[in-house]
Amino acid sequence: MLMHNPPHPGEVLKELCIEPLGLTVTETAKGLGVSRKTLSAILNGKSGISPEMAVRLSIAFNTSSESWLNQQSQYDLWRAEQHRKELHVTQLSLV
Repeated sequence: MLMHNPPHPGEVLKELCIEPLGLTVTETAKGLGVSRKTLSAILNGKSGISPEMAVRLSIAFNTSSESWLNQQSQYDLWRAEQHRKELHVTQLSLV
């Protein structure tokens, strides 16, 4: 079952990990070993969480990498479902 309009994982990262710790984007990016630009793109919903970033986040915030990838997958699938009628796919099943 799909979640209704799930948040982008960058929003979750910001609200549940970065803000409670009082971290800046620069401090967080440095701790993750990525550029500020890379982290900013995720936080602003312009980029998704890659498997490598999921591992980085799991190490930095003591979470599971799977949880980050699941959030990204749910977000991506929900967005794709919003355009289902525009896909023009023919059903090919035998039933």
